[in-house]
Amino acid sequence: MCLGIPGQIVAITAPERMMAMAEVSGVRREVNVACVADGPLEALIGEWVLIHVGFAMSRIDPEEAEKTLIALHELGEVAEATGQMAEADRALAQ
Repeated sequence: MCLGIPGQIVAITAPERMMAMAEVSGVRREVNVACVADGPLEALIGEWVLIHVGFAMSRIDPEEAEKTLIALHELGEVAEATGQMAEADRALAQ
């Protein structure tokens, strides 16, 4: 099943490509923020977003992010998603 997973934007990495670093349960991954940018990209730092296949699809509030992460942890989805993110990052680094 494909689903969005909450992540927090922690840095802007390539503004010319609309890319930012997001953290999901301790795993960091670069994501495209074009769908959620409505002003200066720096304003996204600290914001929570739903991430799907490398894109921040929508902003969510911190409470919703926390509830979603708890539910996904209970279902085992977070471990699977963060494992896939880490694996993809390792593959890109080679």
